[in-house]
Amino acid sequence: MAKGKLTFEDINVSVNVPAGTRVIEISEKVGAGIIYGCREGDCGSCLMKVDEGMEFVSEPSALEDKVLKENLAGRGMRLACQAQILGEGEIKVRPV
Repeated sequence: MAKGKLTFEDINVSVNVPAGTRVIEISEKVGAGIIYGCREGDCGSCLMKVDEGMEFVSEPSALEDKVLKENLAGRGMRLACQAQILGEGEIKVRPV
């Protein structure tokens, strides 16, 4: 199975993750600063910046696009709960 290298720049931790993994899943496991309030109804709180490797991250869904626009997210911004690693490549992310 293809794996990507995901680096959380806020804590300087890199992990190899299988394709299809959502960034938020790994963020929780390694203790990165990407927070989320989905369980409290605060959609958009897991906003993150992809500093490198956007080509190795899934395209935003229509719902994610809507939330990004509502939050006035800039270029390279994604929701960690929606962004999936596509495969081999290096991805660098940080909380917003």
